Amino acid sequence: MAAEWTNWAGDQRCLPARIETPSGRAELIEAVARATAEGLTVRAVGHGHSFTDVACTGGVLLDMRRLSRVLDVDREAGLVKVESGIGLRPLNETIWGHGLALENLGDIDKQTISGAVSTGTHGTGSRFRNFSSQVEALELVLADGTLHEVSAADPDQLRAARIAMGSLGVIATVTLRTIPSFSIRRLDSPLPLDETLSRLDDLADGSDHFEFYAFPHTRTALLRQSERTDEEPRPRNPVTRFANDVVAENWVMGGIARLGRSFPRRIPALARFVSERVGRTTTLDRSYRVYASQRRIRFTEMEYAIPRRHAREAVSAVLDAAEHADPGVGFPIEVRFVAGDDSMLSPAYERDTTYVAVHQYRGMAWESYFRAVEEIMDPLGGRPHWGKRHFQTAETLAERYPEWEDFKRTRELLDPEASFRNEYLDRVLG
Repeated sequence: MAAEWTNWAGDQRCLPARIETPSGRAELIEAVARATAEGLTVRAVGHGHSFTDVACTGGVLLDMRRLSRVLDVDREAGLVKVESGIGLRPLNETIWGHGLALENLGDIDKQTISGAVSTGTHGTGSRFRNFSSQVEALELVLADGTLHEVSAADPDQLRAARIAMGSLGVIATVTLRTIPSFSIRRLDSPLPLDETLSRLDDLADGSDHFEFYAFPHTRTALLRQSERTDEEPRPRNPVTRFANDVVAENWVMGGIARLGRSFPRRIPALARFVSERVGRTTTLDRSYRVYASQRRIRFTEMEYAIPRRHAREAVSAVLDAAEHADPGVGFPIEVRFVAGDDSMLSPAYERDTTYVAVHQYRGMAWESYFRAVEEIMDPLGGRPHWGKRHFQTAETLAERYPEWEDFKRTRELLDPEASFRNEYLDRVLG
């Protein structure tokens, strides 16, 4: 009997014809070829951290998490080749032992490398590009079981494959560009929201990595300002780290979120309660440990990429939408900054970008709030994060990506029978 698959948040479900868990390249190739020979579509999944139905299928679902080896480390060249199912945390821990690190990461490290690459994970830092820009080469398993290498030998194909949502084939391996390992010193501190917005460009450019969280129903922002350094890491005491990262940020915040779900009228007061207790903390640790946060509270999320020049306007409008949402919104709005890149379907394609993310706690209505946010983003040229909620279609998206037709031609070349399609890709790519 087929098993139901659900994502991390528990809000996307599907019933594949079967789920397979290949443990090596040969098994992966056999699984893909067998599925397509049977006329079944194929999708790959890692830890299910996307909020869309991007991984869902009624065909064969390939659970990639057993493909988790580091295959090669070339310290001199700074290149690392890994199987596509390796998690970001074990990957970073392994390459740290070789004196290497990834240039930039997102704010969680539970995803597989292929999932993070395929959906456009980005992190923050106005001088740093999306995570996928660190990809030097990929090996794709095509529908007939062919192993196809994508590299700088065909730069246009590489720019298509870096962010492709699994539409070109199943990623077997990823070769990443790394840099020498480094530490990060991060300062978390509150600042009045009005001052944050008035100083936004200086704040974004004044740190290697800058982001902030704006609390609805308050005039407070939590700033995270990070600097790269050669100082030795000074990890926090494990008890202190557990008390802050797990107890305070997850257990306590989870309790507050549940209270808000049960008593929506109290959400503004709960938001003020939380914002008034935001303090000043400093962290100095290995880069990958500082980039990543614990995420144990279940929620759903939308995130849009807009031209950076619209950041103040967008954040102010989204906060207004959050304050008028019904039910109320207790989660802060997250704002991050990245440099433009050249991946064909990157939300930051060829423009310096601000990402604005909104959330709603699990079990609470979210659609009207998210639609209101999307209405703000559309006239600003907003491009949705491919792994997070949105209501766009191929018809509304095509004009936002200058190389849309080039990507389509690459897809037709590598997957002419649409063996890797699903309802999500039909909706957003056509």
